[in-house]
Amino acid sequence: MTPWSIYHEPRDQDQPLMDPLSHQPDSRSLWSWLVSLLSKHQEWLSAKMQVFLPTVELNSSDEALDVEQRVTQQLGKLHAQGPATWQSLVHSMCMELEVPLELEVLLLSTSGCDKDEFPGQLGADEESQLEPLLHHGLKHPPQSCESSPCPQYCRKQQRELANKYLELLKAFVHQHHDSKCWGPEETLTTHQYYIPTILQWSRATAPLDTQERTIKRDFKTEDGGDVDFQDLFNFRTHKGPRVTVLLGKAGMGKTTLVRRLCQKWADGQLDHFQALFLFEFRQLNLIKGFLTLRQLLFDLYLSPESGSDAVFQYLQEKANRVLLIFDGLDEALHPCSDKETLGPDGAASVHTLFSNLCRGTLLPGCWVITTSRPGKLPTCLPREVAVVHMWGFDGQRVEEYMSHFFSGQPSKEMVLEELRANGRLRSNCAVPALCRITCLCLHHLLPRAPMDQSAALLPTVTQLYMQMLLALSPCEDLPAGSLLGLGEVALGGLDSGKVIFYSRDIPPALMAFGATHSLLTSFCTCTSPGHWETGYAFAHLSLQEFFAALYLMASPLVDRDTLTGHVTLNSHWVLRTKGRVSLSDKLPTFLAGLAAHTCGPFLSHLAKRNEAWVSCRQAAVVQVLSKLATQKLTGPKLVELCHCVAETQEAELATLAAQGLPYHLPFHNFPLNFADLAALTGILGHRADPLHLEFEGCLLEPHCPEALIGCGGIESLSFKSRKCGDAFAEALSRSLPTMKSLQKLRLVGSKVTARGISYLVQALPLCQQLEEVSLQDNQLKDPEVLDIVKALPCLPRLRKLDLSRNSFSVSTLLHLVKVAVTCPTVRILQVRESDLVFLLSPPMETTAELWSRVPDLQENVSPKTEAQGRILTLRLQQCRLKVCDVKILIDMLREGPHLEEVDLSENHLEDEGCRLLAEAVPQLHITKKLDLSDNGLSMVGVAYVLRAVDMCWSLAELHISLLHKTVVLMFAQEAGEQDGSWESAALLHSLPPLEASELPSSSRNIRLTHCGFQAKHVKALYKALGGSRRPHHPGQLCHLDLSSNALGDNGVARLAQLLPGLGPLQSLNLSKNGSSLDAVLSLAQCMASLSWVFHLDISFENQHILLTGDKRGRGVLAGGPFPEPPAGTQISGFGQHCIPRSFCLKECPLNPLSLTRLFHSLETCPGPLEIRLSCEALSDESLETLLCCFPQLPQLSLLQLSQTPLSPRSPWLLAGALPLCPRGQKLEIRSLNQATLHFRLREEPEGLYCGFPDCGLGPEHVEQLCWSLGQCETLSHLDLDANLMGNEGLSSLLEHLQQTPLSGWLDLSHNGISQEGALSLVETLPSNPRIREALVNLGPEQHFRLRFSRQAASGVTLRLNHCHLRPEHVPRLAAGLSHALQPMELTLTECSLDLTQLMVLLSWVKPPAGVLGIRVEEPWVGRAGVLALLEVCAQVSGHITEISIAETQLWLQLEFPRKEEDPQQALRLAGHGPGTPYSCLVTQLMETCGRLQQLSLSQVNLCNEGIISSQLLLSLLPALSELRTFRLTSSCTSTESLTHLASGLSHCGHMEELDFSSSQLGVEGTRMLVAALEGMRGLKRLQLNENSIGHAGCCHLSQALRAAGSLEELGLSQNQIGDVGAQHIAATLPELPELRKIDLSRNGISPAAGAQLAESLMLCQHLEVLMLGYNTLGDLTALQLAQGLPQHLKVLHLPCSHLGPEGVLSLGRALDGHPYVEEINLAENSLANGAPHFCKGLPQLRRISLLFCKIDDQTAKRLATSFMLCPALEEILLSWNLLGDEAAAELAQVLPRMGQLKKVDLEKNQITARGAWLLLQGLAQEAGVPIICLWNNPIAPDMAQRLQSQEPRLNFAFFDQQP
Repeated sequence: MTPWSIYHEPRDQDQPLMDPLSHQPDSRSLWSWLVSLLSKHQEWLSAKMQVFLPTVELNSSDEALDVEQRVTQQLGKLHAQGPATWQSLVHSMCMELEVPLELEVLLLSTSGCDKDEFPGQLGADEESQLEPLLHHGLKHPPQSCESSPCPQYCRKQQRELANKYLELLKAFVHQHHDSKCWGPEETLTTHQYYIPTILQWSRATAPLDTQERTIKRDFKTEDGGDVDFQDLFNFRTHKGPRVTVLLGKAGMGKTTLVRRLCQKWADGQLDHFQALFLFEFRQLNLIKGFLTLRQLLFDLYLSPESGSDAVFQYLQEKANRVLLIFDGLDEALHPCSDKETLGPDGAASVHTLFSNLCRGTLLPGCWVITTSRPGKLPTCLPREVAVVHMWGFDGQRVEEYMSHFFSGQPSKEMVLEELRANGRLRSNCAVPALCRITCLCLHHLLPRAPMDQSAALLPTVTQLYMQMLLALSPCEDLPAGSLLGLGEVALGGLDSGKVIFYSRDIPPALMAFGATHSLLTSFCTCTSPGHWETGYAFAHLSLQEFFAALYLMASPLVDRDTLTGHVTLNSHWVLRTKGRVSLSDKLPTFLAGLAAHTCGPFLSHLAKRNEAWVSCRQAAVVQVLSKLATQKLTGPKLVELCHCVAETQEAELATLAAQGLPYHLPFHNFPLNFADLAALTGILGHRADPLHLEFEGCLLEPHCPEALIGCGGIESLSFKSRKCGDAFAEALSRSLPTMKSLQKLRLVGSKVTARGISYLVQALPLCQQLEEVSLQDNQLKDPEVLDIVKALPCLPRLRKLDLSRNSFSVSTLLHLVKVAVTCPTVRILQVRESDLVFLLSPPMETTAELWSRVPDLQENVSPKTEAQGRILTLRLQQCRLKVCDVKILIDMLREGPHLEEVDLSENHLEDEGCRLLAEAVPQLHITKKLDLSDNGLSMVGVAYVLRAVDMCWSLAELHISLLHKTVVLMFAQEAGEQDGSWESAALLHSLPPLEASELPSSSRNIRLTHCGFQAKHVKALYKALGGSRRPHHPGQLCHLDLSSNALGDNGVARLAQLLPGLGPLQSLNLSKNGSSLDAVLSLAQCMASLSWVFHLDISFENQHILLTGDKRGRGVLAGGPFPEPPAGTQISGFGQHCIPRSFCLKECPLNPLSLTRLFHSLETCPGPLEIRLSCEALSDESLETLLCCFPQLPQLSLLQLSQTPLSPRSPWLLAGALPLCPRGQKLEIRSLNQATLHFRLREEPEGLYCGFPDCGLGPEHVEQLCWSLGQCETLSHLDLDANLMGNEGLSSLLEHLQQTPLSGWLDLSHNGISQEGALSLVETLPSNPRIREALVNLGPEQHFRLRFSRQAASGVTLRLNHCHLRPEHVPRLAAGLSHALQPMELTLTECSLDLTQLMVLLSWVKPPAGVLGIRVEEPWVGRAGVLALLEVCAQVSGHITEISIAETQLWLQLEFPRKEEDPQQALRLAGHGPGTPYSCLVTQLMETCGRLQQLSLSQVNLCNEGIISSQLLLSLLPALSELRTFRLTSSCTSTESLTHLASGLSHCGHMEELDFSSSQLGVEGTRMLVAALEGMRGLKRLQLNENSIGHAGCCHLSQALRAAGSLEELGLSQNQIGDVGAQHIAATLPELPELRKIDLSRNGISPAAGAQLAESLMLCQHLEVLMLGYNTLGDLTALQLAQGLPQHLKVLHLPCSHLGPEGVLSLGRALDGHPYVEEINLAENSLANGAPHFCKGLPQLRRISLLFCKIDDQTAKRLATSFMLCPALEEILLSWNLLGDEAAAELAQVLPRMGQLKKVDLEKNQITARGAWLLLQGLAQEAGVPIICLWNNPIAPDMAQRLQSQEPRLNFAFFDQQP
């Protein structure tokens, strides 16, 4: 028996298997074997007799003989014909019959023997010629058809020859594919029973129906074995290639199917085809030379008896009736050219011939079928090729096959029962070849073991093959050498792409072994026309791979690297490529299977090695698989990995592979069968967490979902493929109830029909854990949709049901609405054309949880708690609803739950339907929105809707636009839902997340745009709006939008008269109504008659007319109204007491008459009044008219002319008018294009601001300008920026401004002033005593500003930037400074002043008396060094009182004149001068620095070269008797330089401040400095921050501090003094009674030392600033500190001090009521439930920082209450906490009560848009300017922008922004 008999080469099962040991090759035994063989094929032998002996007639007496006698007689006659005839007979027999390999070898070796070698009954010798009869590729023609001439035939002769050939061809095919060859036997009848596999279309040729289909009909006829092969062909195709590719994995039965196809053709069932040819690529590979198509058909298959040319011509003419089958395309060794085109007689390789046949260039119109394994397909196949997938067996087919196999045997029922229970066995049997092997193995095992034990021996495919070897072995003792020998042959073939071997490739012993065990098959092969050779192949390609794997695993000749190199993963994507498919498809799987521990003894037996050696090789394979399991793999390779892991039976490896799978596991665009999914689910069983499994575009075996039965590792399952049909749905329905972790199911874009849906509907109620089901795009009809919806009540956890892109009617839609209304879990029904989505919420779950689980619909869902009842949303868009449907819909909705939204847009409701719905609104309980857009509403319908909704209490907004087909009704919340206060947290939870269209409002907005209203409609519209009964109307009309209509001037005027009857509006929009200036004047009068009109904005160019109330912000109409702030609140002008009214008129021609009329209409308008005008041009006459109107408008506060070109006379006209108007406050004319005049409401003695920037003013205008300005009483600012003054204009201004009352800034920036002008300014300063400050920057910024005072200034500040002073400029500068009569401070920044010029400047400056400060900011200052700068100081003419040297800055303060030298100072100089280096310089410095009070050195270098500077200071410091402050900060020092400084400072006993911060003192430097401190009894400030003093240095320092009793400030931060140092400081503090500030931050102080320190601080009664942050102080220190806080404490800094609630609360209690505390910093401490709160308050507290303190809403409530008790609070820092909307609500209440507040930092918290809106409400009641920072809170950007537009003081940016 051989397992390949059905699915590879048909073999007669009754033929004996030869054993070379038991049968000797003698002639007698050979003859008897031959007679025995041919006795079973009498018909074949009789046919041969007719061929070889056509003249010999069979005697009737022969029929009386028995079978063997008759065969013997016929053989004798044939043998008597001679060696040639006998040899031809032998070859035909070997080719056409299933001859055992041993018999075949003997027959071929003796085919040329004489008759004497056989028994004497052989007949006489006769010669005969054999006409070749070849079997499907085993070809043996005696001559080439190309060698004969080409005679001409008539049509009749051609038809006769062709018919004869076709009959011969059909007989030939029938003989070699006759099912009788598989005839049943008495014992194993079911072995040959044929079960058709599952076929499924993937792609069809055009014009075939492009819908991919599965062949669903029953494949079996009543006799049990036929496939309707007509489904493989589309005979309607008339053009293009007709190519079908059968794709199937190894063992699926591809070869069996095509041979079955040949049999059915021979039986006449495919009558469309007249000729059929079958070729095998494994044999075509052997053809090395070129062939023509004629040679391919005739020489390699079957040659005509005569007239080959006529036959070939006939085949060409009838090409559409010719079928060519090519088996094993994946085994083609050579690429098929897709570019070479052949003619009918062209010669090429067989692969090129195949390519031309497929592309239709050769034998056009013929039909081609080829088989292949999935993988790479050659490019020669046309793109429109039809692909049919072979899926093997489903469960029904497996049971049927096994039933027939075990028919009549007692074990049949046991086998079937085990099959149903054993999933692994069922998975293996899905492959037909494996099913056959399984049956053989069970048949072999059952007599020896029970069924369950027998099945347990077949857990993997590899072990199944092992058991097959044992089943095929008679003695069950397989020789190891033979197996390894075959394995070596197999591996060599796979590596070289060889599947056919010759006798030279296989040793005779191995050949005999393989034939005996049915492992090898033999056949004749044709290497070229006329050349034949016997070939051998493994019974199946997978068997060759199995033997190759055996050799790799068990052969000692194979090293480890070679073994592991074959462990790879193959991809099975169907690609078009020129590459060739690897033959090693299953080799890695077999290697993995042999790595299982169960295979160890078998491999040890083969290798003749111990099990340790085998285990080592198995471990190597597992190690490679482990590495692959951790990599990111494509879908096909991942499936192959699952197969390999399953074969190893290694649980640890399976766990590793399972955990390496991504949470979302997609598989796209490659075929998957049952075995693939079974392998995958086997791996998922080792995974801890479920995952999401997605199949998109994959070709799936119809019954493969059955592999998912019982799989608990899948949370989401998605299928998206048109290849999934009803069979797939049926299989899926069997799996779903067993998948207990499944929450989401998607079956999208399939071909499921009503039958498939019925299966799913039955399964869904059993899947109660499902939360989401999507059946989109499945071509479902009404009954199916209704059946699915019926399952909703049975799915208690379902959240979403998606039935989009299916087909349903309006009646079904209404039924769905009824389901949504009645089903208590439905929250949303969304239908739009073909979209159909149900959103549900479980009964015991809030909709807020639904909100978090369905992120894609968050924008449409409003969370409501379950206690408030169910809220339903209906969206029925583009559903073809009509008026009759509306009535039904209203009846259903009346009895239903509250409706949040009803969207019926884009239907066919028309006027009547809209009216019915509008009238039903009060009964429908809609809480948010009713959308009736695009329903054919007319102007008549608009009136219907207005009347219908007029008395609706809940209507908040109505928007109708006939042009845009918009009809939207928005509703306010019920009154009960608006109750509550900010103190109630329930308010915040009940409100929905704030959206732009959901800003709270209690008003009614009506928008009737693009409706075509005219003046005649105004009165009717007024009544429809409820104007006649407005005082008692249920809803207050707030916003009315009538834009884009046709009212005209008449209509606007009528409406203006009727406006009082509509009540106080907030806005009225009349834009784009064809209005002129007359309409403007009518509306302007409304500002006087209507108290609610605060703003009238008109733009003629844009036809924009808008009247608004006192609402703030820019997006009122666009985004929905905000709640009104309290009456009388000032928002936009924070310092005013009333809200100004504004009139804005743009793009309007203004002449004197129109201006007069306009101002007359505004006379009675209450003030303050702001007028903004804009026109193309304003003449001087119009401007004079405008100025004459000022007295008529005493309430005018602002007049602005923007984008209005003015004449050059306008500045003088406006400036001349200012003295006539005592209320004038500010005049600004910019670029002669914009003029702004600000007026005070009362006459107050304030300065006038005048600005003429960019007005082209030059020196010639100075006199007239100054004369006009001189008429003003006061002038606080004059802006002449960007004019043409130059140096001349500057001089003229300085001269004439002495007569003007300017007492502020004069701005001359960007006026072309040069260095000459700057020097002139310095020179004229003495003659301009009112100049207090001059800022000159001649760099790119071009600033030039002068500040004047009313009286002569007491001092002058002069700053010159980028003036690029040249050497000749320095004397002029010095001269100007020398003439200064008052103290002056000069700053020279980057003025190109070098060291030499600075020395010249300082030596030449000699003012008569006073103080002169000079600051030089140049890059070279730091590089010059201290020594060089002191040399400059030695040249100063006056006394230096202050010296400050920094990196780029030098500051000198000088006193003039220099006094005579002090005799005592001369004595000190005499004591230190002689013998001292640089004694001359020291002497000079003594003269200039004798009165030096402050010496500051920052970022200087006193190391190396700088040591000279320290030596100089050593000599200089003792002589500085008035030095009180010495600073050396952030500088580089050395031990030597510190020694010099310490020695010099030791003589400065009068020192008051010493600062050595960041100067690298260390312990040694501190010790040297301590020596200098001993004599400084009057020291008040000591700063030693960041010097790495450590506890040792702190010990030295504390000893010196004991003598510094007057010390007030001590800075020791960042010195890591630790606990020891802190203890020294604590011991010293009682000796410092005057201490006011101490900084010990970042010193590593622990709680114990902190407590000791706190105890000492209690004795510092004058302490004001305490900074102990960034130490691990803990609550112990806080508790100790709280026991005795200093009574004068102002600043307390304890950030990041590891404080907890207990310590902070105790500090809070101690601080409560403290009269002096101004700043508290407790940031970065854990203050959850422990933030400080006060009962008495802190009257002086200005700043509190609580950043990073984990403060939540509850804690914030107490904090907010405490803030109200701190009236001076300016800054609150609460960023990076856990504050939410409740905290925002509390703060919103506090804000209006904190008048001094400037900033509230709430960044990085959890405040939503709702909380931000509450803060906005609080700001609306605050007249100050507090900034609230809300960056990085969960607020959408668009919402943040909208909120900030309403309130600029809300800052959502990362950087601070000012409002």
